[in-house]
Amino acid sequence: MQVAIVGGGQLARMLALAGWPLGLRFAFLVNEGDDTRSVEGLGRVLKCEPGLEPSVLYEALGRPVVITVEKEAVDTGLLEQLNAFCPVHPRPDVLRVCQNRRRQKLWLESLGIAVARHRFAHDAESLRTAAGELGFPLIVKAAEQGYDGRNQWRLADPSALDRFVGQPATGDWVVEEQVPFLREISLLAVRSAQGEIRFYPPTENRHVNGVLRTSLAPAIDLPEPALQAACEKVRQMLERTQYVGVLALEYFVLEDRLCLNEVAPRVHNSGHWTQQGSTTSQFENHLRAILGWPLGACDAKGHAGMVNILGTDAPPDALLSAAVTLHLYDKQKRPGRKLGHVNVRDDDRAKVEAELQRLEQRLGGG
Repeated sequence: MQVAIVGGGQLARMLALAGWPLGLRFAFLVNEGDDTRSVEGLGRVLKCEPGLEPSVLYEALGRPVVITVEKEAVDTGLLEQLNAFCPVHPRPDVLRVCQNRRRQKLWLESLGIAVARHRFAHDAESLRTAAGELGFPLIVKAAEQGYDGRNQWRLADPSALDRFVGQPATGDWVVEEQVPFLREISLLAVRSAQGEIRFYPPTENRHVNGVLRTSLAPAIDLPEPALQAACEKVRQMLERTQYVGVLALEYFVLEDRLCLNEVAPRVHNSGHWTQQGSTTSQFENHLRAILGWPLGACDAKGHAGMVNILGTDAPPDALLSAAVTLHLYDKQKRPGRKLGHVNVRDDDRAKVEAELQRLEQRLGGG
């Protein structure tokens, strides 16, 4: 059974590695110039050429039974055309909403989901208006092509705003208040093509310079009523949009409530712990979901954590232990690049936390 994945990075790699034991085979649709080392040997890699007929592309991908994505930055128009030949999950219209922060904010508000106070801006004048209404400090985010801290700016005061507007003349920005959060967590939900919905336990995340560094699950000491309310809102979102696949949602934790920051319509870095820490990994469950198969259990087996390997060597003999597994992406090294991750699992949470600290110290800043 053939599955096509749009993208050739580490998430596509881990989807394929999870699918091979299920008897699945894969093809990868990538853009010219993409680094495809992560998926070499895991299936056919096809370059997306302008003007290629969707029917020809579908045949070249091996006539897949379903097409999915590993990233938001995809050609949703092309996916709409391919949807005539086989299902595309998540739906192209949902991908189109999620790949643009402006559209995403409007969508979330229409669903009644609490997000940070924000304004939209496109030039110096509208930026200053937004700052006057929101106050400082504030966060400016490019509407598109922003991830891992890229194309995001923290403006602490009016002088920082003056410096910022002196650079780009125009843009498409979402301007947000800086939320005084206590912690950051993520929720991973999965809905199958048959309508079955499951949630993984919430994951506590720590970012450095906008990049996820460590995750620990299950997150503890959360405001339980707020968590239950968030899960119910996500369930409604999945059902209303007929979403299929894994959906990742990043939240700010405040004293008594959760504030949704961003949504990712795909498997997610903060869910890598599920590879060893859950009965069914996020990658296997995403495949089960898009194929319409029964979903696997999303329980946490004790406590689990993850540390990203960012731009540094990861010698197995220095990282591995009885509780640690290593996942490398076969990428060329460069500063700050995600080259792999290590997962930790143990029944004792304190041991997991200690191991995460050891690994982070060993890996350094990257």
